Amino acid sequence: MKKWAFVSDFDGTISTKDFYWIIIEKYFPEGKNLFKRWKAGEMKDIEFLTTVFSSIDQEEEQIIEEIRQIPIDPYVPEFISTIQNNGGDFYILSAGTDYYIHHILEKYNIRQVTVLSNEGYYQDKNVYMNIDSKHRHFSERYGIDKSQVIQDLKKEYETIHFAGDSEPDSHPAVYADLTFAKGVLQNILEEKNISFIPVKEFKEVEYELKRKGFLSSVPAKDE
Repeated sequence: MKKWAFVSDFDGTISTKDFYWIIIEKYFPEGKNLFKRWKAGEMKDIEFLTTVFSSIDQEEEQIIEEIRQIPIDPYVPEFISTIQNNGGDFYILSAGTDYYIHHILEKYNIRQVTVLSNEGYYQDKNVYMNIDSKHRHFSERYGIDKSQVIQDLKKEYETIHFAGDSEPDSHPAVYADLTFAKGVLQNILEEKNISFIPVKEFKEVEYELKRKGFLSSVPAKDE
């Protein structure tokens, strides 16, 4: 069994803005009302994302350019290297699509990261998702069942750390050995009485991992 791995959500966790908002604000204003319906429980997550991603109507070069503008926590590339240099494997676990995640990894020259997400592809000026309902990680609501992924990874690793920021991340948090929560995930986990460490950025995550002995040396908090 391998020692440990760090698993992170992408949108709102590694990135500081969800990709669907970039699309809605620039190409699909109708998505704002769709977003309200989704949050009101009238749509499943995968239905909302499928509609938004298939409403871009741009050439692939333009879509890739928009993807490359997705803002991320600037410390993430260094954080991932630090994890890997200390014997940990790094996974990105997203209920979005791997189509834009791979472009971001390429932009920052981030290597040896496994992306577990809904398969995405460009076709006819839009981005579509290939959802396999027979896959063991299939979720009718999210496309991918994050909690099942974490449970499977725990069969391979002694320890699994997880970072997320929203409701879909509350489910895998139940099974992670240590969860780092951003944004609304903090309130959700608090209500569910699930333990977590509140953070705003990955420098804080690194500090806690060093303090707990997973990474070498503990820096001063203002470093």
